[in-house]
Amino acid sequence: MRVVTDFEDYQILSASCGEKLERWGSIYLLRPDPQIIWNLGELKKRYSSLIHAIYYRSNKGGGHWEELKKMPERWTVHYKDMTFHIKKMGFKHTGLFPEQAVNWNIMRERIEQANRPIKVLNLFAYTGGATVACLKAGASVVHVDSSRGMVDWAKENVASSGLSSAPVRFLVDDCIKFVKREIRRGNRYDAIVMDPPSYGRGANGEVWDIEKDLDELLVLCSELLSDHPLFFLINSYTSGFSQEVLKNLLSLHILNRYPGEVDTYEIGLPIQEKNLVLPCGISARVDFYEK
Repeated sequence: MRVVTDFEDYQILSASCGEKLERWGSIYLLRPDPQIIWNLGELKKRYSSLIHAIYYRSNKGGGHWEELKKMPERWTVHYKDMTFHIKKMGFKHTGLFPEQAVNWNIMRERIEQANRPIKVLNLFAYTGGATVACLKAGASVVHVDSSRGMVDWAKENVASSGLSSAPVRFLVDDCIKFVKREIRRGNRYDAIVMDPPSYGRGANGEVWDIEKDLDELLVLCSELLSDHPLFFLINSYTSGFSQEVLKNLLSLHILNRYPGEVDTYEIGLPIQEKNLVLPCGISARVDFYEK
């Protein structure tokens, strides 16, 4: 387990009965998490004076936010020299996954140590945490997501992080279709990052199913790597895959073409009360050997 310990603007204060109390800068949110099956008492009662908003799940799917205290519609949080916009979204989200700081740091370190120009492809790129991290390290980035709203949000995060003039292209597109076009164009990348959802829809209604489509996507991505690739990283939140599944996929489709080593790990966030850790997903990364 790799745990984020240096995110000063984010903190899980407590977790109990399927909920976590989080501090996002100066804003406190209570959100559900199915992995929190232990009972330390009802958080709403214990921390009622702190909480700005609570997300309630519906038995019919989805849910809604309830504001308990006046709060901004949008605000920002900082991680090191990166700035991210936060807001309450549907289905409990806020536009940022703080546990990904583990991978942001790894990517920045690899790019900075490469001491050469690095071109990164970020697929299912969401609001651009990995894009900002790679740009900060000096890479150029192609950022692809099927949601125009998420791509616009990523542009704001890049600008807020002082990277308005950085070499980045933003594309609203279906990831598989984009990768196929890049292969035909002959474009290549030194690093590929992806954070595929379990299910999703492309820019024109294309259906994504991770169990059916991830294997094909990795085969295609293997054709996009440059002659001297740096790394290939997959993150997974909700698929239910084990680390070994991601390792198998990378071994079959990436290491069969390029020599390297696979590193797999869980990522998590510390919980202040009782010194616990909340698991937040798995990652698998190939670091390629220098030729």
